[in-house]
Amino acid sequence: MLKELKQNKMYAYLMLLVVAATAGHQAWRTLFNNLAVDEVGINGFQLGVIQSVREIPGFLALLVIYVLFFVREHRLSAISVLLVGVGVALTGFFPSFYGLIFTTLIMSVGFHYFETTNKSLTLQYFNYEQAPYVFAKQKSWAAVANVAMGAFILLLADYFSLQMNFIVAGVLIVLLAIWALFWKPEDKNIPTQNKGMVLRKRYWLFYVLNFLSGARRQIFVVFAVFMLVQKYHFSIQNVALLFIINNIITYFISPYIAKGINRYGERKMLSLEYIFLIFVFLGYAFIENGLVVAILYIIDHIFFGFSMGINTYFHKTGDKKDIAPSMAVGFTINHISAVVIPVCGGLLWMWHWQIPFIAGAILCVVSLVFVQKIKI
Repeated sequence: MLKELKQNKMYAYLMLLVVAATAGHQAWRTLFNNLAVDEVGINGFQLGVIQSVREIPGFLALLVIYVLFFVREHRLSAISVLLVGVGVALTGFFPSFYGLIFTTLIMSVGFHYFETTNKSLTLQYFNYEQAPYVFAKQKSWAAVANVAMGAFILLLADYFSLQMNFIVAGVLIVLLAIWALFWKPEDKNIPTQNKGMVLRKRYWLFYVLNFLSGARRQIFVVFAVFMLVQKYHFSIQNVALLFIINNIITYFISPYIAKGINRYGERKMLSLEYIFLIFVFLGYAFIENGLVVAILYIIDHIFFGFSMGINTYFHKTGDKKDIAPSMAVGFTINHISAVVIPVCGGLLWMWHWQIPFIAGAILCVVSLVFVQKIKI
């Protein structure tokens, strides 16, 4: 299969952009909490506000449909990664609460629009058997990029300021995106995608699963690392090391997730994910030990990869001409909860830090119920 994939120009193109986008995002994630807590001094509510702003572009991913009237989808992918780099670099120049809101918005527009177009192009250019494998390879290469970025930050944290780390990482991503703009990976034989918004009753389960996935993902992304930094006093080196461990595991395990989807199907794999995550979130809430919580974070990250099953489920049941608009709609639905949860969760955190994680366990139970309705 790998030999066939390498003959498809879109394969290498998407891999390059995945590496660039995820490396930039990883740099931002690794450095952000320490910049926000140690230098800017934000509280839990302000963190929730910034994270909600970060998810607004995901909520507006639906606009990708209309941008595609003017820009080809593969070009939009490269432009989006360019914005990721610009946003990361500018973060180093604006170390304040409102500065973080501004730079986070720029970075997030690029990252979320790339995520939307990447999923769409993967499902358009690869068949049912290849698509899970391509998603898995993307995660593996993204893991390599993340490890490299984490190692860079880990090694140079004592020599570079937080601001300089942001600038150097951002410039690197910008250069990779500019290089990608000169590639020509498109295939004229790919079915033309429907223009404008597409909402179909028969896709209701795809929409529901995206909504629930976005809700639980936000609790993981926003509050798990924040808890490690604020409650257990993890340093920037600790956070970077944790991300490196996560991504080394992801590199090796992602192909097995793809094989599991092809062999056992989306329903069984997603069910396995949510069963384990119920216990992970309860562990976050009730096990007050920094080392154990870090291990739970690693387990959480492993099962995060199973969510590709939601997109491969659509790939097998949806109309091929609906892929691009449906990925945009699904991504928007995924982020409806993402805009609300960080702020609400931040307020609940101020009341008691356990509440967001208990809510995450409840969301996993609800997700498990809906996953049983998957039929292919």
